[in-house]
Amino acid sequence: MYLHEDETMRIERALGQAVKSAERIQGRGYTNNRRWIVRLAHDRTAFVKHADDAVTAEWLRREYEVYDALRLDVVPRVLGWHDDGELPVLVLEDLSDGDWSPPWSRGKIDAVLATLRAVAGHAAPPGLPTARSTHMGEDNWPEVAADPKLFLSLGLCSADWLDRALPVLLEAARPERLDGDSLLHLDVRSDNLCFRAGRAFLFDWNHAAVGNAQFDVAFWLPSLRLEGGPEPEEVADVPPELAALVAGFFAARAGLPVIPQAPMVRDIQRRQLEVALPWAARALGLPAPA
Repeated sequence: MYLHEDETMRIERALGQAVKSAERIQGRGYTNNRRWIVRLAHDRTAFVKHADDAVTAEWLRREYEVYDALRLDVVPRVLGWHDDGELPVLVLEDLSDGDWSPPWSRGKIDAVLATLRAVAGHAAPPGLPTARSTHMGEDNWPEVAADPKLFLSLGLCSADWLDRALPVLLEAARPERLDGDSLLHLDVRSDNLCFRAGRAFLFDWNHAAVGNAQFDVAFWLPSLRLEGGPEPEEVADVPPELAALVAGFFAARAGLPVIPQAPMVRDIQRRQLEVALPWAARALGLPAPA
């Protein structure tokens, strides 16, 4: 696909070399970033992520800062970066020849768990926010309790069930459950994972934070189940409080208006809530949502 002159200029400045050709990537990721696989001299390739507006530009700057600080063999290598103050460009190792899930297998699930252990064991780059201070620590179930109309409009439970369950959910999902000193990705799902040589590579790091070492696993489990994987409790022994936090995150957001910069997010949040809400109920000993 044809690159505009300004796009070519930014990419070549990031790489320090000429781009021979480019193929636009469609259907990957939920944000409006522009994505390409570019071909360089000597038949080498690279993955390019180009911001599309001021919001995605800020996300991409945060992502680059994390990549630049990580020393993990389960993240793609940074090949280039250019920021003209308007629309930055990040160039990464091309993993497009890897294996992208779904479908899921036990080997892939184990590879993701190994990667998340490696991430949690890596020193967190300085300056990262705490998980509690991010969107994950916002008043998720309290927001639902204060105004349950949007949540109930999703049709996943009755008002009677919610009234009975809320005291337990509110107590379990207190924001301090997120506290810890481990590096967290905070957005683990199949769109951000690629498999190569038995390892799971994790990318899209703009939400990275510091917190409870088990939270990345907990957040991933509903999407894994949604894509044909096992039930969450069959994959990992996650504290019930984290299941409640994950369910609360989706419960407070799935019914909100579409995000212009990430138009697919609300739909996928609703689908993940379909898994996360019953999981939290089981984990906390509550009746099934009805």
